[in-house]
Amino acid sequence: MSNETKKILFVCVQNASRSQMAQGFAETFGKGRVEVYSAGSRPSSHINPLAIEVMKEKDIDLSGRQPKGLNDLPPVEMDYLVTMGCEETCPAVLSKRVLEWDVPGPRGKSIEVFRQVRDLSEEKVKAVFKEIGKNI
Repeated sequence: MSNETKKILFVCVQNASRSQMAQGFAETFGKGRVEVYSAGSRPSSHINPLAIEVMKEKDIDLSGRQPKGLNDLPPVEMDYLVTMGCEETCPAVLSKRVLEWDVPGPRGKSIEVFRQVRDLSEEKVKAVFKEIGKNI
């Protein structure tokens, strides 16, 4: 069992919905045992208000966050790099393990679609924690 804090990075294109939701879940489930980051290859100027709204339904507050670019990340090796169904090839980030999730982008869709993306992200984040649980 490792005492080293695991580092997880979630990447999507805009860092406005999918990766922000995944980061919120990972921070909640990890309860300080992991360092969690999210970023976008082409970050938006703000987090999508519907992403904030549907995460509030899970008691996770994203309202004070801002989208970040890959250049905003610390220069460290991640334990897990999770791509969230990027519409393009995500730039390489130094990581021990890469997971590619096919999570549809909800931008421009209904709140019901945002809830589906939120719930899918929650299940996938739980699966990652189950996989690495004995090491965190």
